[in-house]
Amino acid sequence: MASLKATIKPFIPAPILAALSGIRRGVAPGATTPMHGQDLDMYWTPEMAKILDAWGVGTVWDEIQYFCAGLEGKALDIACGTGTTIELLNRSTPALDVYGCDISPILIDRAIQRGIQSEKVSVMDATSLSYANKEFDYSYSIGSLEHFTEEGIPLFLKEADRVTRKLSFHMIPVSKSGRNEGWMKTHQSFHNNNTEWWMKHCRGAFKTVNYLPSRWKDNISTGIWLVCESK
Repeated sequence: MASLKATIKPFIPAPILAALSGIRRGVAPGATTPMHGQDLDMYWTPEMAKILDAWGVGTVWDEIQYFCAGLEGKALDIACGTGTTIELLNRSTPALDVYGCDISPILIDRAIQRGIQSEKVSVMDATSLSYANKEFDYSYSIGSLEHFTEEGIPLFLKEADRVTRKLSFHMIPVSKSGRNEGWMKTHQSFHNNNTEWWMKHCRGAFKTVNYLPSRWKDNISTGIWLVCESK
């Protein structure tokens, strides 16, 4: 892993790399106390890229196309991974000009390899986006927000609101138990809390917030879409 990290570091802008070094140790940029032990190493591996190429088939990848059907303008895929969703929307919704960002250069490189224009995808921290205010008509994230720390979630959502002019869609898991089960780690680290916990966070960033069910589920969580109107 060390040699791999050394290979990709020159492609990361210096400010992002400085912030990222703290996040990867489980410490927020500018903070001195550990967060939840968040570990992003897996997103720097070809193995995770392969998983991200296929995990949303038949569920969330269909759903984001339903959400975007008929939309026109400019959209941002936040934490876009390998760009599969961008590729799908380019086919199904050609009037929507979709851009993407992700903190992992390996995942962005894979997005470019699949044919997405390099100028439309960028290495970027979702909690500190480099885009202009209200640059996009729409934004969305899929299975990403729950992997941010409790300190990072409000930053992510406020940035999504800042760069979005109309609507922002975010698919996240909620606990099947209906309880706030907190931060946990299986093969990834994530929050497994109830719907109201997530709605409260979104209300702090957006004008209005609603939610819809997703077909995605696993043994402890079921998916929902947070549908947020920007301020």
